[in-house]
Amino acid sequence: MPTVECDPDDARRRLEEAGVSVKSGNTEYERWRAERGDASAVAYDDKVVVQGANPADLLTTLQPKGGRAHVYFDGASRGNPGPAAIGWAIVTSNGIVAEGSKRIGKTTNNRAEYEALVEALSVAKDYGYDEVDVRGDSQLIVKQVRGEWKTNDPGLRERRVKANELLSTFDRWSLEHVPREINDRADSLANEALDDA
Repeated sequence: MPTVECDPDDARRRLEEAGVSVKSGNTEYERWRAERGDASAVAYDDKVVVQGANPADLLTTLQPKGGRAHVYFDGASRGNPGPAAIGWAIVTSNGIVAEGSKRIGKTTNNRAEYEALVEALSVAKDYGYDEVDVRGDSQLIVKQVRGEWKTNDPGLRERRVKANELLSTFDRWSLEHVPREINDRADSLANEALDDA
């Protein structure tokens, strides 16, 4: 469960300004509760705890904008092309802030890697981070996005452009190739999504 260290009064004001209904807490320790989409938030004296299937429904409003995050992404395809899925995780000094995975139909591994990168960057942007250090275990995707290798496939070129557009929205970014062991959470999420089908 993501926890946002903050002033609960400021957090309540941000939620109400965003049109979220805020209600009284259920116990003497809870200052208030709020729900939006598939997420609910409970405020205590110096923090807000967010729960639910999609915490991003509230986290993007609750968290103060700015800051730095590490973004991990991975795509997987069985058959190449074959059934494919993506996984991603956003990590800060507070631990894993958000993570996700989903099946994306039948495609190649490289296209799945690009889809994972674009999804992870979109979520990081929605969370309001100023700086992102992006890590993936696909050397091809990393080198193509950084402009070190050509992108001959028109479908991959389109995805590369989208990834670069998203990266340009951050004040600072880096994109590095890492071994699979460093990218293990995103890799596990993508493979779990394929296994769950």
